[in-house]
This record gives sequence, C-alpha cells and structure tokens, in this order.
Amino acid sequence: MSGYKCNNLRDLPPLKDPETFSLPTSIPQWPPGQGFGSGTINLGELEVIKITNFEFIWRFRSTETKNKSNSFYKPKGLLPKDFHCLGHYCQSDSHPLRAECNKSEHGYFWLPQPPEGYRSIGFVVTKSSAKPELNEVRCVRADLTDKCETHKVIVTAVSESLGVPLFIWTTRPSNRGMWGKGVSAGTFFCRTRLVTREDLGIACLKNLDSSLHAMPNINQIQALIQHYGPKLIFHPEETYLPSSVSWFFKNGAVLYPNHQHIDENGSNLPQGGTNDKQYWIDLPYDNKQRDYIKRGNIESSKLYIHIKPSLGGTFTDIIFWIFYPFNGPATLKLGFIDISLDTIGQHVSDWEHFTLRISNFSSELYSIYFSQHSNGEWIESYDLEYVTGTNKAIVYSSKHGHASFHKSGVYLQGSNMLGIGIRNDTESSEYFVDSSLKYEIVAAEYLNFGTVVVKEPPWLQYMREWGPKIVYEEIEKVVNRFPMSKLPVKLYGEEGPTGPKEKSNWYGDERW
Repeated sequence: MSGYKCNNLRDLPPLKDPETFSLPTSIPQWPPGQGFGSGTINLGELEVIKITNFEFIWRFRSTETKNKSNSFYKPKGLLPKDFHCLGHYCQSDSHPLRAECNKSEHGYFWLPQPPEGYRSIGFVVTKSSAKPELNEVRCVRADLTDKCETHKVIVTAVSESLGVPLFIWTTRPSNRGMWGKGVSAGTFFCRTRLVTREDLGIACLKNLDSSLHAMPNINQIQALIQHYGPKLIFHPEETYLPSSVSWFFKNGAVLYPNHQHIDENGSNLPQGGTNDKQYWIDLPYDNKQRDYIKRGNIESSKLYIHIKPSLGGTFTDIIFWIFYPFNGPATLKLGFIDISLDTIGQHVSDWEHFTLRISNFSSELYSIYFSQHSNGEWIESYDLEYVTGTNKAIVYSSKHGHASFHKSGVYLQGSNMLGIGIRNDTESSEYFVDSSLKYEIVAAEYLNFGTVVVKEPPWLQYMREWGPKIVYEEIEKVVNRFPMSKLPVKLYGEEGPTGPKEKSNWYGDERW
C-alpha cells in the first residue's frame, strides 16, 4: 500500500469493559470430516483464521449518549506464520466480546491506499497521529475479493480535524445467499459523509474454493442438530398447533381445482416449476374434519431441516421449517385497546422457520434468525435464552400467528410509536417441540454433487399454494371505526402461502 488517509475523534472517560462470552456448555467432539470446525478455512488462494484474542486500541463515547460506547480492537500478539491482519474491528460495549482482550484521548482512522490490482479490506485505528507502519495490515489482490456493502451505523460522531460528522458502519458481503461467494472479514467502514452502498472504498473476501471443504458432512450435521436444536415453545392458549406434513395429507387435505386427495408423501402433487396459481391445497368440505385438522397434531409434528452454506461457506445455516395446518385470527392493538378479529389473519397452512447460523471456523452457534411474518431479526448467541445445562436455545412461537421470538412477551407488528398493530403474544407453556429430537433433514444441496446424500421429499417440490386466497372484508369495518391511516398490509388479504422452496430465503439470505 502506498499511504493512508486519516480522521480523528475525541474520547471521553471509558466505561466498563465488555465481558467476554462463551456458550453455556462445552462443545462436543464432532464426527470426523474435512475442514469443519478446524479454525482455518481455505478460500482457494487465501487461507483465513478466526481471531479469538484481541488487543484493545481505543474507545469512543458519545457526548450525547454518555452511557453508550464503542471499542476498537486489533489481533493481539503475533499471528501464525504467513497470516496477516486485514483491518481492525469495532463493536458496541453493550455486547459481550467473542474473545479475550487486554487493557486515550484521540482516535485516528486510517484507510489503506492499495496499489493497482489490490483492494483494501478494512481500516486501521490508532491512538496517535503518527502514520501506522505499512505492515500493520495487508491489502488483497482484487480477484480474491468481492463487493461489500454497509449495513448498520454503529457510531455517529464529529471528526475534530474536519469539523464534520463521521459515520462508522458494520459491513457485510453484497453477494450473499446459498451460492454467494462473499466472505465477511469482520471489519468496519467509516466516512465523513453518508455513503451509498455502491460507493465503498473497501471490499470483502471471496471464496474461490468450490469444494466448500469447511462445510459439515451429513454425520456432523446430525450431531449439530442434536447438540444445538432449539426447544420450540407455543403459547399456553394456542389453538392451532403444528403437525407433520404427512398427518395433514392423511387427514383429508385436498388438492384443487380437481378436489384430489393427496398421498401421504405428496407424490401426486404437481412437481417443480413455479407458482402459476393453477393449483392450491385446501381443507375438506366436512366441517367436523376441517375443525379437527385446523387444531394440528403436536405429537406428529417435526422440524423439516434445510442445510446450506452462508457467507461464502464460512458459516452453515441450519433452517428449521415447521408446518401448521392453520393460522389463527389476529388481535389488533389500538393504544390501550385490544380488538379480537374473528377472521382476519386466518388462512389454511402456515410455514414458519428459524435459522441457526453456525461458524465453520469454530463450530460454535453464532446467531439465530427469528422469522416474524414477512421479516425477522438475527439474535446473537449471547442474547439467547437457553434450556438449562445445554446449548439449545428457546424459540417462542406467537399465539395464532406463529411468528418466532427469542424471549416471551408481547411484540407489536405495526407502529410501536402509535401503539397500533397486530399483537404477537408469546409465553412459556407445556406445549413444545424439541427440534433436536423431532426433525427430518429434507435438503442439503451442497452435499448432493456427484451423489445424492439427502433425498428431498416429493411434497417439497410442490411450488404452488398450500392454501386458498382469502380477502378480509372485516378490516374495512375496523378502519371505518377508528382514525388510522396505516395497518399491516397483510390484514387486508392473504394469498395462499407457498412452501419452503418458494420462499426467497431458500436460495437467498435471510432478510436483515
């Protein structure tokens, strides 16, 4: 690299150092494999390691939010031979540090200026205005990098040297999803003006190793599920519990428009293609049987699991899909008033999911994605609730709507500021499914090159709707009675839900 650019910030007295975090129990010895959990990952022409020992550099504390601070770190001590730092790391002090660290008035930010044909991967942070040594970090050949984008702003401050705002973002690969090659280096991005995602001066790494050798094999997958599989808890007043897909078919589910009964494994369903809206599944005509199916059968229920590479094969995503024969009516919250909606929110069939993201460096549970209707959120492992004495997280399913959350309570889908939206109530109860015991692996595409390791069930290839389209007229009466301009769009009508393979996150990344 040929030089650096610099901005500096003022520091306030430091707050309490972040605590380190480790999972509640030790990680077991996994079945033998290739590179999963080995601590290093080969990206083709680059080999990367996970840093677990940090040296504290500098802490920024905002003058406006004095109880919040962010700290900057670099790898502590000598790296293994032939390994080099690519950039420094930043995180909020409210989060536990996933490593050990050591214990200044100003902070200086330096952007490496790479020679032609190379890309910078991250920034350097110092406590002194003296220019860092050129070997502090390394730049990477451009063909070994991929495009990255800003994600969340973690620091907003004022550059003392320029007198303008300075923003610091977390970054993530732009090219994500099952076959995305972008690899996050854990670095941050900063600039003295707001920046578009297309206007970054840094890059992420790219995995050019098509073998994905760091991904777990089928025996390791089984062990991961049995060790980390969450406990899915339903509300004590839940009426519409899950069932297995085969139970749903055996008890009378019908394929329309031909009113055809469905085989137990779905072998007579239309296979492949896209959702052309020519077919849909519904409940039988008989009201007694309809009501019976709607209530589900928790004894038969299981989690249907899809395994895929994430972030360039440096993580494994274990997606847990659960099927409900029926989604119940919603409860509308208007300030302090709760209105039970008789039909709004109801629809036949409900596919919900949550996703475990496992580090392929260490085999540790890194975070869980909680799907919540059309969106969701990643919760990192330090903020999860665990079954006592295990590394199995608890997932709470909301009453009737079946959205997933990491803690019990009431969550509002709508405007929290106005107090208007749909209630999502979660609470502990005796109704639960242990996903570490009751599961079926239904897909793992990366394992099926050359030979079929995981055979997908016929019903998974059904790309049409699992329920009829519903339009709710009741909502118009509610809107006319109360002075409101916006409600969740989903309240006005419900397309029949499609199966897991038609969801955007099957091949793509989660929405975050």
